[in-house]
Amino acid sequence: MTPHEVFVRTLLKTSALFIGVTVVMLHPSLEWSRASGLSPSSTQVRAGQSPAEGAVDALVGALKDSDAGVRRQAAAALGQIGNARAVTGLMEALKDSDPDVRMHALSALGEIGDPRAVSAIATLLKDSAPSIRSRAASALGELGDAGAVDPLIAAVRDANADVRRHVISALGEIGDARALQPLTAALKDEDVAVRRAAISAIAEIGDGGGSHRMNIRVPNVHPHPHPHPHPNPNPNPNPNPNPRLGEFVQEQ
Repeated sequence: MTPHEVFVRTLLKTSALFIGVTVVMLHPSLEWSRASGLSPSSTQVRAGQSPAEGAVDALVGALKDSDAGVRRQAAAALGQIGNARAVTGLMEALKDSDPDVRMHALSALGEIGDPRAVSAIATLLKDSAPSIRSRAASALGELGDAGAVDPLIAAVRDANADVRRHVISALGEIGDARALQPLTAALKDEDVAVRRAAISAIAEIGDGGGSHRMNIRVPNVHPHPHPHPHPNPNPNPNPNPNPRLGEFVQEQ
C-alpha cells in the first residue's frame, strides 16, 4: 500500500468528511486509489474537475468501501455537503447490507432534496427494519414530491405504529389531498400517537400548506356584526352596578 493509499484510508476511517475537505485543498489532477477492490479509475480525481466535484466524487467512491463505518461516514458527509452530484451514489447505497449505512444514505438524500431519489427511497418503505421504514417516510416528506404519495398511502397500515406515524406525518408535509381518505381512516388507529399525527396531517392539508389545497370555509361566528363600529362596551344601561346602593340613593 502506497503512502497516498495509507493516508486516504486513514482519513476515511477517521471521518469521510475529512477526505472531502482534503481533496478540495489538493490539486484536481491528483489520482489515488484505495485498497478495497475498487479500480483506480473509479476513485481518481481527474484533471478538469473542480476541487468541490473531486471531493464529492471521492466521497461517493467511499460509499463502496469494504468497511461499513467508512461507508456510514461517507454518506453522512455527503448529506452535510448537500451536492446533488452524490444522489446516484447515495441511491445505490440504499441497497447496502448494513442498516446504518442505509439510514445515513436516507438522511443524506432527504437533506439534498433531489426528487430523482423518490422511487429509490420509496422501496425502503418495505425494508425489514422498522427504523429504516420510518426514516424512509420522513425522507419522502422532506422531499415533498407528489410522486411519493401513493407509496406512502400504501404504508399507512404498516404493522409498526411508529412507522405509521412517520408515514402520516410525511403525507401531511407533502399536502396532497389524495391522502385525506387514508388519513381519515387513521383517526381510528389503535395507537394514540398515530391518531394525533393523522389530525395534524389533515389540518396541514386543509390549511393549504401542501401542493394541493382544500377549500374549507370557516363560518363567521358573528353573521350579523354590530352596526356600530365602536359599540358601548358596557351593556348595562344603569351606570350604578350595585342595585342596593341605587335604592339607598332613591330613599335619600
